Amino acid sequence: MRVKVSRRALLRSTTALAASTAFATRAAAAPPAEPVTQALIAAAQKEGKLAFYTAMDLPVAEKFAKAFEAKYAGIAVRVERSGAERVFQRIGQEMASNIHAVDVVNTADGAHVIVWKRNGWLAPYVPEDVARHFPAQYHDPDGMSALTRVWLSSLGYNTNLVKPEDAPTSFADLLDPKWMGKMVKAHPAYSGTIMTATFQIARELGWGYLEKLAKQKVMQVQSSTDPPKKLALGERAVMADGNDYNLIQLKERGQPVEVVYPSEGTPFVTGPTAVFKSAPNPNAARLFQSWLHAREGQQLLVDFARQHSLHDQVTGKPGAAKLSDIKLMKDDAAGVEAQAEEIKARYAKLFGV
Repeated sequence: MRVKVSRRALLRSTTALAASTAFATRAAAAPPAEPVTQALIAAAQKEGKLAFYTAMDLPVAEKFAKAFEAKYAGIAVRVERSGAERVFQRIGQEMASNIHAVDVVNTADGAHVIVWKRNGWLAPYVPEDVARHFPAQYHDPDGMSALTRVWLSSLGYNTNLVKPEDAPTSFADLLDPKWMGKMVKAHPAYSGTIMTATFQIARELGWGYLEKLAKQKVMQVQSSTDPPKKLALGERAVMADGNDYNLIQLKERGQPVEVVYPSEGTPFVTGPTAVFKSAPNPNAARLFQSWLHAREGQQLLVDFARQHSLHDQVTGKPGAAKLSDIKLMKDDAAGVEAQAEEIKARYAKLFGV
């Protein structure tokens, strides 16, 4: 029998939030950065495996897994992929049942690491590259997690169905009656990306905006990876949310899609990674955490996944949009953590899903 553990139940079981954000300037409590040593590699190879729970889309997660396995022979990575909110729920269920299966987790909802840290489930570990090459404001003060990837929840359109001059350029444009029944968007109860995006949109534009959008007969899907696919297939003309990196991947493969960064600002999404204290393969977990944040892993994130890295030695693809050139909404993981249940309830009521 599976035990259901809601986010609200997890929150009730813990003490008050000790920090206002999931990532802050490093504090004195942070452990020293650790380089990858031959002893760590040998210990990880002796364990021979690790379980990677992630909200990355599957091709990206598997690409990371295979690249790691090629570099460190004898260590198999088992990818357990689902939407971020499902990953969060699964880990809660496993921990409530005293099942310790996850070694490393990457989520698309920074609020999750706040809860896991507060529950005492994470292990302190700071990879050397994180300390040397990542901005200090994205270090957990106690070294419990590190920001692995950054992406945006953009708008988009199918270029076969919409002329560039007619395409929406703002969230406000989506309320035009001409887009009724022609849009697709994902769901915050499944996707961490959309949970974060919904929080930021509601904060900046108000719930009144979402109430108006809900009247536009929007196709509802689950993951943030789904709207780009629906767009490419021509099932809908416009994407009301989702993610920009899948659209970029599709466009580079010749699909008729285009990314739009709305004039009001684009939701900014962060994907942190953490090692679990109860990891059955702690050495392999730490080695994988180090590799994810090393230049090699971060360059793969940019070149293959088409997401953004904050590693200062990673180079962007020529012609790719830079974060500095895009008006961004502000990320607030603690705000999402505090309002997640309200967001899901209000969203479900407005959109009827």
